[in-house]
Amino acid sequence: MNQPLFLQPVFQERIWGGTALKDLFGYDIPSKHTGECWAISGHPNGQSVVKNGPFRGKNVGELWEQHRELFGNHPSPVFPLLTKILDANADLSVQVHPDDEYAKQYENGELGKTECWYILDCKENAEIVFGHHAKTKEELVSLIENGEWNRLLKRIPVKPGDFFYVPSGTIHALCEGTIVLETQQSSDTTYRLYDYDRKDQNGNTRELHVDKAIDVIAVPHKSSSFEPVIEKREGGTITTFVKGKYFTVYKWEIKEKTDFTHDKQFLLISIIQGDGKLTVGEETYKIKKGDHLIMPSGTGDFTIEGMLEAIVSHP
Repeated sequence: MNQPLFLQPVFQERIWGGTALKDLFGYDIPSKHTGECWAISGHPNGQSVVKNGPFRGKNVGELWEQHRELFGNHPSPVFPLLTKILDANADLSVQVHPDDEYAKQYENGELGKTECWYILDCKENAEIVFGHHAKTKEELVSLIENGEWNRLLKRIPVKPGDFFYVPSGTIHALCEGTIVLETQQSSDTTYRLYDYDRKDQNGNTRELHVDKAIDVIAVPHKSSSFEPVIEKREGGTITTFVKGKYFTVYKWEIKEKTDFTHDKQFLLISIIQGDGKLTVGEETYKIKKGDHLIMPSGTGDFTIEGMLEAIVSHP
């Protein structure tokens, strides 16, 4: 029987990052400008490493190449998903991601990037940029060329517990004071459209990718039609936020003890609140806020006991 794979995250410094990853989760972060925790990742730009069991010390990409049976022999050439926690201590650039077809052609075969956000925490009156007001491509280009960002960009207020599905082609930006768990396709391709004319510590502005962004922005903006589905069960609640082409994402709220049937190729689990015990067969593992793990294929059914919340996904 396969064991759960507990992972060591990778941290990425960003101009907009802060210290929330340390303050909220106790992570050992590299600096006061740590923007991203790559919690469950097989992407070459930041690989999570297994902390336990027979695969200890191996990274997720190696396991995907050498032990595909752990993932139900999933056919993707690369580990398909990436779980991150983002600390938007300052506004992120206004950006957009390409779809698979465009990324394959223009980004050396990289995957496109459809993603989703669960708002873990945010300051009062926090907001995000999500979508735009242009009705046609011509209007979009005109507003961008004239720098009429207030007329172009849609802003939406957010609060802890909100969920947003962000398909490729969507203009978006996390804004200051927002902590988010992101589930996305395993891609590191971002086209920056606007960066508030910010300069880095060396006095340089960040690179923009306006032409590619205009190529891939969906016009007009369409909001996704996913409605959360809530299932009450003994000892907890399962909320299904999205069942899409690339991933399904749930929130598990465990109040006492809940049994789970493991019938997926594999599950990605991030504990975002509380602590408890995970029992798989004869083995019991402690789990707590800030832990990230993969439940591989063949672990069989399992039980979680305690008071905790988790964000869970699978392809």
